[in-house]
Amino acid sequence: MADLSTFKINDKWPAKDPSVLQLYSFPTPNGVKVSIALEEMGIPYEAHTVTLADADVKSPEFLSVNPNNKIPAIIDPNGPDGAPLALFESGAILMYLAEKSGKLIGTTAADKAQILQWLMFQMGGLGPMFGQLGFFYKFAGSQWEDKRPQQRYIDEAKRLLNVLNGALDGKTWIAGDFSVADIAIGPWLRGLDFYGAKEAVGFADHTNVAAYLDRFLDRPAVIKGLQIPPREPA
Repeated sequence: MADLSTFKINDKWPAKDPSVLQLYSFPTPNGVKVSIALEEMGIPYEAHTVTLADADVKSPEFLSVNPNNKIPAIIDPNGPDGAPLALFESGAILMYLAEKSGKLIGTTAADKAQILQWLMFQMGGLGPMFGQLGFFYKFAGSQWEDKRPQQRYIDEAKRLLNVLNGALDGKTWIAGDFSVADIAIGPWLRGLDFYGAKEAVGFADHTNVAAYLDRFLDRPAVIKGLQIPPREPA
């Protein structure tokens, strides 16, 4: 059994079963990517609720794994060459898990390249731009008198949805079979509901995207993963 006692994060979120992968997360769009992937891949894991409060994400224990103080993060006790591996950044974790399991990454080098392309589309575009949309449409930025920033992100969200809608024409999933790219994209599309911004960005007009999100949310592993970890610590 791997010894996780040398990882400082274990002091605040102790592993009950240190032989399985440890997930430190919160059910945000980025956080649930990893729990969904783990459920889809059938990798045994233990989930720890790390809230977005400074007391958690800026604690010395969490910073010892992710100095960027963002969820999610993992420790895989069975990492490369059998040594434990700590990892942060949701996209990097998805690729690591896909390569570790041999699942949701395609079967050829061309498949993998396409999946990675759409994963990067989410990481560099859809996620950051939708996150800014949320700030300016629902949260503190919505109170600003100057609505130009809000409109900027509404327009950019529409542009990105148009890109995705066109790419999904005639497809079930974004890059062939269901993959980690879909796991990255789906939660952020769902986030538009949380922001109350679907109407503002004309979501219903993007019929391919709307149908894609429905398919995503119907998957049993997605249904389960969206609730992990619970918002309140156990």
